[in-house]
Amino acid sequence: LGCRKGQLKPQLIPALTHSSNLWQKFPPFHITQSLWTKETSHLSSGLRIHDYLYFQVLSPGDIRYIFTATPAKDFGGIFHTRYEQIHLVPAEPSEACGELSNGFFIQDQIALVERGGCSFLSKTRVVQEHGGRAVIISDNAVDNDSFYVEMIQDSTQRTADIPALFLLGRDGYMIRRSLEQHGLPWAIISIPVNVTSIPTFELLQPPWTFW
Repeated sequence: LGCRKGQLKPQLIPALTHSSNLWQKFPPFHITQSLWTKETSHLSSGLRIHDYLYFQVLSPGDIRYIFTATPAKDFGGIFHTRYEQIHLVPAEPSEACGELSNGFFIQDQIALVERGGCSFLSKTRVVQEHGGRAVIISDNAVDNDSFYVEMIQDSTQRTADIPALFLLGRDGYMIRRSLEQHGLPWAIISIPVNVTSIPTFELLQPPWTFW
């Protein structure tokens, strides 16, 4: 039940929330960022349209698409900074319900986490405790290419300060698969992306997503 391609209006569904050798091969990445002005941070700018926020994978090139994500409903922070280039690092373990074995690589970067095992808020707090700037939580249903889960607080009355976004299961799976195929520990992304400034013919959306 998706929308026509180009409309950028996927559907939302509610759900329960519980459900240094590398540095030698991949040297530290310099983060390029720019502060938003009042104009660029306004909803009409395209950085966030309705309940959706967009990011673009810059590398690997085979998944160089603009992806749609949905911010958590009632917890987490917002993006005060636009990151032109930043690492998207798959968490290990992928569900991020406790200590991360690759937490060092997530510090000052963005973590890609998989749904399941603990609440969305718990995952966000784990990434925050490891110094992550944001977390993107993909659905654990890898065939989900159209339905977005509404991420809500759990019953613990805890809080989280970093942005938390929900990503379709198919999108998360394809990003991880590409990294595995290329033997890479992370993707490079730009987030948030101003989709209204991109010509329609250049608005490359994942070809596997139903619009």
